[in-house]
Amino acid sequence: MSTDHPSPRHLGVKSILTPEQIDSPRTILDTFPNPRPGRDYDIKFVFPEFTSLCPVTGQPDFATITITYTPADRCVEMKSLKLYFLAYRNKGIFYEGVTNTILDDLVAVLGPTRMTVEADFAVRGGTQGVITARHPG
Repeated sequence: MSTDHPSPRHLGVKSILTPEQIDSPRTILDTFPNPRPGRDYDIKFVFPEFTSLCPVTGQPDFATITITYTPADRCVEMKSLKLYFLAYRNKGIFYEGVTNTILDDLVAVLGPTRMTVEADFAVRGGTQGVITARHPG
């Protein structure tokens, strides 16, 4: 797996995303071996500071992204996940698109038993959007 590194690339160093990483955020994600591959357990990450841009208005969209997954062979390294989320800061993308892209990218690098990505977007125009994508569907 191309994201399988002997040690995480982002820990202990100042991290500045390159234009290539921003264009292809999946390349930012680092993984490590699941320390208990024979055990069914869940990992949950909550990122309350997610930002992307509305592709129509260019206005910022703010969300809390919650990822819950049952690892198979690999786990995602937390700092790389944070940097991955930051790559969306200036991307114009609809709620549904970003939620499903996050799920697709994480499933591709981790191959989890199951995973849920919930994107809880802040109220805009009097409406709150909450998008949930699951693997397996």
